[in-house]
Amino acid sequence: MHIPKALGLALYLPLSEALRSSGNGALDKLQISQMAAKKVAIIGAGAGGSSAAYYLRKNADEAGIKTNITVFESSSHVGGRSTTVNAWSDPNTPIELGASIFVEVNHILVSAARDFNLSTSSHSRPHVSGQPELGIWNGEEFILTTGAENGWWDKAKLLWRYGWAPIKTNSLMKDTVGKFLKMYEEPIFPFKSLSDTAEELGLTEITASTGEQFLKEKGVGELFAREVVQASTRVNYASNLGLIHGLETMVCMATSGAMSIANGNWQIFSHMLKSSSSTLHLNATVKKISKQPNSTYLLTTSSFSASDSPQTFDTVILAAPLQFSNLVIDPAPKHVPDQIPYVKLHVTLFASPHKLSPLAFNLAPEKSVPQYVLTTLPPGENYGSDPNGVGTPGFFSISIVGEGLNPHTSPTNRPEYIYKIFSPKRIDEGFLSRVLGVDVPEGESTDGAVSWIYRKVWHSYPYEYPRVTFDEIKLDDGLFYTSGIESFISTMETSALMGKNVARLVVDEWKAGQKAGSEEASESLKVQKEGEWEYKGVNGEEQKPLKAKL
Repeated sequence: MHIPKALGLALYLPLSEALRSSGNGALDKLQISQMAAKKVAIIGAGAGGSSAAYYLRKNADEAGIKTNITVFESSSHVGGRSTTVNAWSDPNTPIELGASIFVEVNHILVSAARDFNLSTSSHSRPHVSGQPELGIWNGEEFILTTGAENGWWDKAKLLWRYGWAPIKTNSLMKDTVGKFLKMYEEPIFPFKSLSDTAEELGLTEITASTGEQFLKEKGVGELFAREVVQASTRVNYASNLGLIHGLETMVCMATSGAMSIANGNWQIFSHMLKSSSSTLHLNATVKKISKQPNSTYLLTTSSFSASDSPQTFDTVILAAPLQFSNLVIDPAPKHVPDQIPYVKLHVTLFASPHKLSPLAFNLAPEKSVPQYVLTTLPPGENYGSDPNGVGTPGFFSISIVGEGLNPHTSPTNRPEYIYKIFSPKRIDEGFLSRVLGVDVPEGESTDGAVSWIYRKVWHSYPYEYPRVTFDEIKLDDGLFYTSGIESFISTMETSALMGKNVARLVVDEWKAGQKAGSEEASESLKVQKEGEWEYKGVNGEEQKPLKAKL
């Protein structure tokens, strides 16, 4: 394009006047409008990655910073460990395979469900008529059962058996959660160091000890701790009180207002990604992150949907445990996350027309087995910090998580119960035969005792050993990590919180960089006395000041 010299000069003059007469605010806006879009890669589309994308878009838009976000997910679905499978391969019967519920103090998830207009239910699992709702089994007997409608009577039984321990534990939980919730608010949020923040809030005093030690120190009776609190830590984290730290123990007791999203909690994270206007690549594994001399990052991927050619990004957010990613970071970042042991959990879903057999639980034939069977250890059985502590019960929990009509049975659709089992090893047909009280042949049988079965083995969450330091959030310049929070608290909500936190830290750094650049530019443009300005014409010839006589 060709512009006459006089017109070119006229176009430059207003800009000169603007730079000379404006303050930093106008200069900031000018720089923002002319700045190239920031390119961000997020590795992982679970709770942490989806939340990071969602809040990164919101924060960047509020700051007026152009941002292009690309999300790489190695699996075929969004949501990470929050995922569903369809019973009988029927899309009308989705069953949560992983993270099943969240609670009312989970502010990010609750707000997202509301903002995205997602249907929630406080009764994520239907109550089976005629059955006690919950029972705690120690491998020998049910030491406690509760009913769906006997609230006052259940409370009376608890107080009779455990004294004031339930009330003490509830008070302790509320105090602990209150400290944790400060992480959502200024001046704590956003936090650059999880270790420093936990210490500042007094939470390292709780993570430093096991749940067993913490409860004993706070005066909670040993019987309630072993029978009730430990049942909760086993179903939630496959860990006994002698292993799991005190903070995660308290998280297990924060069950008020439990809810779930109809047809799957993963929808929260799917909506977060859609709202972020990010580019999502499924089945896309990032193999290598290479830091470039200009401090950008070159990502090499292997995928079916994304280009395998390396792509360059200004910022990378690693939103998955590094130790399971098979990812090479070259050169190694300033801070490398610790490798920590994760629980290898076996999840078994199956459908059957049969209820659990009372004989398998040492009950009289006419008695009903509770709908939710949690487990703890019998008296005298203590595994301390041994992760292989499933003990006499042999499993962590068995629950009826749904009911439905098997669409494949003949001549009519057969009513069946859908079960979920958490265990440290594979559930075989012998185990199923024992707990159902009928012979279960190997494999599925449309009209048999088990019509549908689905098995999943995964690293569900870390062993939450006591500790007082946690992985760095910022691994290197432009490289951030969300999964360090899992050894602190491992939930959908806390992963989402860390994603939100990282998003804020990233945008704050961009804004700080803009401010520094603005001040530097402003300093170089300090106006001298007007007659002392040196002006050059279009071709470099001397030019008079604007107000000089022409």
